Amino acid sequence: MSHEAESGVDRLFSCFEFWPSWLVYAPVAVAWLAWALRYRSLTLPLLVNPCMPMAGFVGSSKAAVLRYAAATAHAAILPWIVQRVDTRPLAQQVRQMEARAAAAGIAYPCVVKPDMGCRGSGVKLVHDAQELSTVVAAYRPGMDILLQRVADHEPEVGIFWVRHPHERRGRVVSLTDKTTPAVVGDGQRTLGQLVAADPRMAALQHLYRQRNHAHWDQVLPLGQRHRLLFSASHCRGAVFTDLRQDITPQLQEACNDLLSDLPDFHYGRLDVKYRDREQLRAGKDLQIIEINGASAEAIHIWDRRTTLFEALRTLLWQYRSLFTYGAALRQRGLRPPSLGRLWRAARREFRLRRFHPETD
Repeated sequence: MSHEAESGVDRLFSCFEFWPSWLVYAPVAVAWLAWALRYRSLTLPLLVNPCMPMAGFVGSSKAAVLRYAAATAHAAILPWIVQRVDTRPLAQQVRQMEARAAAAGIAYPCVVKPDMGCRGSGVKLVHDAQELSTVVAAYRPGMDILLQRVADHEPEVGIFWVRHPHERRGRVVSLTDKTTPAVVGDGQRTLGQLVAADPRMAALQHLYRQRNHAHWDQVLPLGQRHRLLFSASHCRGAVFTDLRQDITPQLQEACNDLLSDLPDFHYGRLDVKYRDREQLRAGKDLQIIEINGASAEAIHIWDRRTTLFEALRTLLWQYRSLFTYGAALRQRGLRPPSLGRLWRAARREFRLRRFHPETD
C-alpha cells in the first residue's frame, strides 16, 4: 500500500514544507545541546564518517568522497573530474577541462557544479564550450569545480543509509523520489500560463520564473516537454515523494555492496539515477551522482503527505544516531574536531557559496 493511501491525505503541501529552516530545525538544535551535555561533546557527530573530512557535515569536498570509492561503488558512480579554477586565461582553462573530461568519457551536455556545496547550489547543465566558459568565469581562483557525465536515466532518488560502527552491514532507512517538475505544451498557452494552471506549480512559480525567464512568455509547441528545473533540490521547487514501500531486500543488498566499498562510512545519502521502479526495487542499474555524509537527511520527510510529528521524529532519530555512532567511534580512540575547526569549515563554505552561479 502506498504512503498516500495509508495516510488518506492528498494535499499540495505539508503544513511545514516551506517553513523557514530555523523554525523546522529549532527542536533539533535544542536536542543537539541536550545530547552534547550527555555525551560531553558538541562536535561528537563529526566522527561518524572517518573517511570524510568533518564526516561530510560541512566544508566537505564532493571529489574527496568519490575518490574513496573502491571497485563496486566506483563502477556505479557517473564519470567525473575536478579542476581548480586559476588565473590562466579562461579559454585555456576551458580547453584543459574539455580535454580531461573527454578522457574520462564526459561529453556535452555535462553537469558542472562546485566541489564544495549543498542543496543543489550552483549546479548547471552545460551544453557547449561557451556555456562552460560562462560558468567557470563565475568562480574565483582557487575554487574547485566538478564536471560530471549526465545520467542515462531521468528518475532520481535519495537513498538514506546507516550502519552502526559495531555492525558489519548497514540498512536503507529512507527512499525518496526526487522529481523535477515539467509542463507539456498545448500550442496555445505560454510557459507561464501552463505553470499557473497547475495548483502546486502556481504556488511555487516564484521559484521557477527566474530560471525560465527566457521562455516564460513564449507559447510552448504542442507536445513539447519543458523541465522547469534541472537540479532536483526541494528548496528550489523539486517534488519529493516517499518511496519507502519500495525498499526491498535486493535494494538493501545492493546498497550494502556499494557502501561497503567506502571505508569507515556509517551515515549518509546516495543521490542516484535509476531506470524505472522495477529496476530500483531490484537494486539494478543504479547510477550514483553524489555521496552525502553527516549533513544528509532522510528526505522523505519533505513528502507533502508527511505530518510535522513524523518529520520531527525522523529528524530527532537522525541526529541522535549521529551522537550514538560518534560515541562508538570515540571509544575506538578517535577524537572529535574542535569547535574552532568546525567554525572555520562552515565559514569557508559560506564564503565560497557567494560565487556559485545560479542553479539550473
